[in-house]
Amino acid sequence: MTRPLEDLASPYLRGLIPYSPGKPIQEVERELGIRDSVKLASNENPLGPSPLALAALRDALADIHRYPDGSGYRLSQALAKHWDVSSDMVILGNGSNELLELAGRCFLMPGEEAVYAKQAFIVYDMVAQVTGATKVAVPLKNFTHDLEAMRAAISPRTKLVFVANPNNPTGTAVPPRALEDFLAAVPPDVLVIVDEAYYEYLPPDLVPDTLRFVRTGRLVLLLRTFSKIYGLAGLRIGYGIGPAPLIALLNRARQPFNTNSLAQAAATAALRDEQHVASTRRITEAGLRYLAEQCRALGLSVVPSAANFLLVDVGRPGPATADALLRHGVIVRPMAGYGFLTHLRISIGTPPENERCIAALKAVLGK
Repeated sequence: MTRPLEDLASPYLRGLIPYSPGKPIQEVERELGIRDSVKLASNENPLGPSPLALAALRDALADIHRYPDGSGYRLSQALAKHWDVSSDMVILGNGSNELLELAGRCFLMPGEEAVYAKQAFIVYDMVAQVTGATKVAVPLKNFTHDLEAMRAAISPRTKLVFVANPNNPTGTAVPPRALEDFLAAVPPDVLVIVDEAYYEYLPPDLVPDTLRFVRTGRLVLLLRTFSKIYGLAGLRIGYGIGPAPLIALLNRARQPFNTNSLAQAAATAALRDEQHVASTRRITEAGLRYLAEQCRALGLSVVPSAANFLLVDVGRPGPATADALLRHGVIVRPMAGYGFLTHLRISIGTPPENERCIAALKAVLGK
């Protein structure tokens, strides 16, 4: 008798719900018969990629019949220079998500523990489950990582700790001193992954010196990405910075050619375009202020954000509200899957996109 397919697969897949990225904007428009919708659901850069990145892409197209540089030499060297570290402290990933999964495969085994915030990036939970690790999810405190509670949750069985700063989906950041004290207090044989996907959006007073721990050899891996402020989400390119022995160990399990040649070329060029980063930061800061003020004027509760999105409590079921906004051509992300039943995550767009979002909210909420 043939066994069911699920019985043949790893038992840790049972009950694992695939990550839902949301529908492409074209599919939404086709289904609903609408046009010119705005997508404020995935925390993308509304300005798009740097012109330097686009030029580098065009130059790289002629060589796409060749395999990419498996070591990502030019990009690794550029990142090492940018952050003043040696190139053997840099690892590239197919988005920083791949590096989360890679670290889980390298460090977690059944019965060992992974500690993370309960309402943080869902992939941490997925990495723990698929490796058979015990999940230790610590509730947020005022929508922010409760680092004291997370430190208390670390046990002799803890192998891996995830900290998102700023946190997705709340947008909150912990005070730099608190994060630095936390990293100093974690046992030296526990790997701490500080997920800094939104690092470039942090205001100066909230920027921690996490690189200090990497430079001194602590078991800390910083993850950053070109998907957010650099506007290269479609190319899937991210990177990690960690002590050289840690990076060497991760590279043993890293797939060959895991980052493609177009992504490497575009990211190397984008890293040089400080003007594009500054422009994105300015439009994001202005958009955050505008959306927060307008939402509060509608009587809605807004979580202060250090990223490029807002978590907004609309006071009614989030999925139904998001669906109603869809019919006005505005795509946002309901957060019921994170336990925020009445919240929406709204990405910062261009000024016209932000204004359209507020107009749609007024219509849907009857304000």
